[in-house]
Amino acid sequence: MTALTPSSRPVLADVLPLPVVRTRGGAAVREIALVLAGTIVLSLVSQVSIPLGFTPVPLTLGTFGALLVGAALGPARGLASIGLYMVLAAVGAPVLAEGATSGIATASFGYVVGYLLAGVALGWAARRGADRSVLRTGLAASVATSLVYVAGVPWLMVATGADLPTAIVLGVVPFLIGDVIKAVAAALLLPAAWRAVDAVRRV
Repeated sequence: MTALTPSSRPVLADVLPLPVVRTRGGAAVREIALVLAGTIVLSLVSQVSIPLGFTPVPLTLGTFGALLVGAALGPARGLASIGLYMVLAAVGAPVLAEGATSGIATASFGYVVGYLLAGVALGWAARRGADRSVLRTGLAASVATSLVYVAGVPWLMVATGADLPTAIVLGVVPFLIGDVIKAVAAALLLPAAWRAVDAVRRV
């Protein structure tokens, strides 16, 4: 389990009743399993996509997956898990939307880099208990989501030669409503997961 500092609180992965191999390296096996599980989850949800004909950036659940992985695993595991996803995408593994294998040549690859920033940011907030409250989770998820654009828009500009206003039209405006919905969903799901955990603990 990741060591906690006085300012840290457990994240969901810390309290999951996962079996630990009864060997000296059992804790390490558990950590690796959590990281790989996060990568698999993100790879799967990223396949849920809707191509938009006017932009090379598809509408996907990737941002939502990155938020959940980061919050559930915490910043350190989230960094490893989403970082592994990013590396797989960069080398052409079919983990991007619709199994795209063009890696860093994809105009939307910057958003994958943004997933890493967003996941770590929400994981950091979760370590401080932000995922226990609907309001705090919603605010933290909204801030974390903005980091996806911080990386995605400049990459889109370089890949397509678009200027900043055009890149915003292509890579931000079409996704704002969806990202609000994702932030609200995270704000409802994560505190609900903690309530379920607390209920099981009281049994």
